[in-house]
Amino acid sequence: MNLDALKDILNLVREHELAEFEMEHDGLKVRIRKAGREYVVTQAAPAAAPAPLASVASLAAAAPAVAAPPPPAVDAGVSLAVIKAPIVGTLYRSAEPGSKPFVEVGSIVKKGQVLCIIEAMKLMNEIECECDGEIVAAYVDNGQPVQFGDRLFAVKLS
Repeated sequence: MNLDALKDILNLVREHELAEFEMEHDGLKVRIRKAGREYVVTQAAPAAAPAPLASVASLAAAAPAVAAPPPPAVDAGVSLAVIKAPIVGTLYRSAEPGSKPFVEVGSIVKKGQVLCIIEAMKLMNEIECECDGEIVAAYVDNGQPVQFGDRLFAVKLS
């Protein structure tokens, strides 16, 4: 793998806000994991000389495109806080099936208020708001899986 191919992969990971990316081709294994704001790249030595890798553009074209929700439309000068998933699991917008969601777009929230639940290994983890404000976007639907660092909600600060 050459440096240009690695740069293309890193750009792809940044563009799609992936927390982790792993690829193996002809005995060459590359893993990119986001640790905080930095990326850690590990590369296992191949058993034999690998064949040239497919271009990152062709890999991206082969993978189904995951469209990120557009950012919420707000006036210039308005401060937004984005609440992100602190763990990997399944997001639930309400305490139990069929009940009213904890919050919806337009809800006024206070710091410490429960926004949703993420189930991880049969444990229910309440995700609390980190600030006071108004929910202007909900990025994940009820029952959807989330990864560490995925955007959950956008809050317009009050």
